[in-house]
Amino acid sequence: MTRDFKRRAFSVFRHTVLCVWLVIVAFPIYWIVLTSFKGPDEWNVWPPTYWPESATLFNYVQVWINDFATGNGNGGLADVIGPWESLFNTFTIALIASTLATVFGTIIAYGASRYRILTDSQLFYFLMLRMIPPFVVAAPIFLWFSAIGLVDTMLGLVMLYTVTTLPYAMLVMKSFIDEVPRDIEYAAEMLGARRWQVLWEIVFPLLRSGLAATFLFLFILNWSEYFLSLILSKTDVSTLPVHLNRWAGSSGANGFQAALSVGSTLPLIVIGLLIRKHLTRGLSFGFVGR
Repeated sequence: MTRDFKRRAFSVFRHTVLCVWLVIVAFPIYWIVLTSFKGPDEWNVWPPTYWPESATLFNYVQVWINDFATGNGNGGLADVIGPWESLFNTFTIALIASTLATVFGTIIAYGASRYRILTDSQLFYFLMLRMIPPFVVAAPIFLWFSAIGLVDTMLGLVMLYTVTTLPYAMLVMKSFIDEVPRDIEYAAEMLGARRWQVLWEIVFPLLRSGLAATFLFLFILNWSEYFLSLILSKTDVSTLPVHLNRWAGSSGANGFQAALSVGSTLPLIVIGLLIRKHLTRGLSFGFVGR
């Protein structure tokens, strides 16, 4: 009886803690979405309104249609690109960089798994390099990219994003490749399959969940990257995090900031929902490791 009571008490305590944590995590998201539908007269009122008296799309229209943030519609910094251009830049840079990092990371991970070109410790050292604070290497990177003409270019950001996310791809994909039995490859080669056929028709199909999860993880990192983009972008190339930062310090523009934040987050949510099966398996399998 005592053991059953303890088990129930622990279950209640665990669910209580999880519910509290859910509220802590979900409330900022709720508040941002709510603020994006509030009118200007409700942005900074006290006591705050936890539900808009009259929901409006005013903020979304001003930010995403009238381009109020850069002044291309209502006055302001005319030489700064707008949110749609920033969205296109962010998507293009994140897509290309994540794809390249996933491809090269998979190739290196396969070599580390099958031919021991890198040990697990060496792969971890590569990941440790990524842990260096960005501001430590900001000045050398800016000087180097200035010398070769890659500042304020999509190519420069793609190269930098690819290099900074490659260690994640290498470490995660090796966990997936290690779980693919080598006997399958040996059997296919004994039946006459060429090496490229073994990789393309046998190994890669078994790694689909890992490739999808790794790609999405890198895509999220690249999509939300701010500091490196701030260093290497000026006016020709700007990403959504940098575009959103233009409202920093403007306490009277909470609704506009919220509308930009919601619009910046929605693509990631849609992509996550589309490949949620692969993502769930990848996060619980590849990232845990062996």
